[in-house]
Amino acid sequence: MGKITGIPWCDSTFNCWHGCTEISKGCDHCYARVLDARWGGNHWGKGKPRKILSDAYWKEPLKWNRDAGNAGVKHKVFCASMADVMDDEAPEGQRERLWELIDQTPNLIWQLLTKRPHRYERYLPNHFKHGNVWLGVSAEDQANYNIRWPILSNIAAKYGLITWVSYEPALGPLSIGVTLLHPNWIICGAESGNERRPMERLWVDNLLRQCELSGTKFFMKQFGARTPEEGARLIPADLLIREFPKG
Repeated sequence: MGKITGIPWCDSTFNCWHGCTEISKGCDHCYARVLDARWGGNHWGKGKPRKILSDAYWKEPLKWNRDAGNAGVKHKVFCASMADVMDDEAPEGQRERLWELIDQTPNLIWQLLTKRPHRYERYLPNHFKHGNVWLGVSAEDQANYNIRWPILSNIAAKYGLITWVSYEPALGPLSIGVTLLHPNWIICGAESGNERRPMERLWVDNLLRQCELSGTKFFMKQFGARTPEEGARLIPADLLIREFPKG
C-alpha cells in the first residue's frame, strides 16, 4: 500500500492503521481482511487491536505532496484501503494525526471512504485548511444507499466538499434519482474473487443513464472476475467510462 497502487481511480493509497469490523453484506468477501490475514495479522473484528503504521510511512505523503507541487498537479490519495477511517475502534490519536497530515499536504486530494457516514459528524475536524478532501461512502445496494447517502450529503454540505459513492461490490440495482441532491461522483464495480457475487449489466446501464441526467461523474471500474485486473478487461467498449469530478 503506498505510492504505487493498482486502484485505477487514485494515484496512491494511505492507511492510518490496518483493521476494521464488518458491518454489512458488502464486507462479506473483504479483500483487506484477507490481505491482513495473509500478512500474518489479526486486526479484523470488534475488539481486535488495529495495526499502527510507522513514522516513516506517515512521512510518505509529504514526499508525494512535494512531487505534486513541483509537477503542478493534484495527486489523489485513497484513505484507507486497509481500514475504515470512521472506525469507532481506531487507534487513539491516529485520526487526528490524519487531519493534521491533510492540512500539511495541499497538493494532495484525500479521498475518504466509509460505511459509517454518521461518524463523519463526530470525528471530522471543524474544517480542512485547503478543502482538499472528497467525502465518500460505500453503498453496495439500494438499501444501504438510501441509509448512507442522505447522511453523507448533509454533512458534506456543511463543509462544501465533493461527495462520492463507491458502488462496489455492486450487489443489487441502484437508483440515485435525477431531481434530488445527488453525489458528485460514483465508482461502479463488480465483486472479484473466487466467491464473487454477480453484477448485472442492466444495473450499470441504468445507473449510467441517471448519472448522465444528473451530472454525476461516472467511473466504471470492473466487471466480475477472479481479479480486478481481469474484471477491468471485461468492460465493454461502450462502458469504458472513467470520469472524475472537478475540484
